[in-house]
Amino acid sequence: MSLSLSELRKEYALKSLTKKDVDPDPFKQFSIWFDEAKVSITGEPNAMVLSTAAADGKPSSRVVLLKGFSNDGFLFFTNYLSRKGNELHQNPSAALLFFWGELERQIRIEGNVEKISREESQKYFLSRPRASQIGALASGQSKPVENRMILEERFRQLETAFGEKEIPCPEQWGGYIVKPNYFEFWQGRRSRLHDRISYTPEAGAWKTERLSP
Repeated sequence: MSLSLSELRKEYALKSLTKKDVDPDPFKQFSIWFDEAKVSITGEPNAMVLSTAAADGKPSSRVVLLKGFSNDGFLFFTNYLSRKGNELHQNPSAALLFFWGELERQIRIEGNVEKISREESQKYFLSRPRASQIGALASGQSKPVENRMILEERFRQLETAFGEKEIPCPEQWGGYIVKPNYFEFWQGRRSRLHDRISYTPEAGAWKTERLSP
């Protein structure tokens, strides 16, 4: 007999996390954990939940792929006319969530969002697989489409039209960078007494605090 949802439980016991364990720089701490995730995660360690909200405050979330990070922020690419693009235009703030179950860890990041330069978006677009480039042109992301056959026909038409020619980056497609003003590192622990360390900006540096689970 299968377990009910109320009976599904996991005891977290792999590691611990204290204020003295973490780097004073949250970007460096993210890099340390991300390097460990690249070794341990069998899927896509750069998969992250991106949450946005429209001007009326209604939130929405989806999984996107992290395509770069530095002290400037966290980078992802999308269609600017998609739902998330429209919401970021209305309300340029976002939250990111990384969950790495194999490591019993998650990272929350919140911050302001900006478009990257057109030149940077074009450079990344040209580095993508050719099929992904055509897919970006074929899809009116988040817009209703009658059936899949229409999408596949658009793809075939574009594939034929471009042949071996370079595919231009669509004007409505490009990158965003999330510039953090909050980090939280979470390590699962026994008895649901999880470790949570937050970072918030303070006087030109980052303040770390332990949070109750």
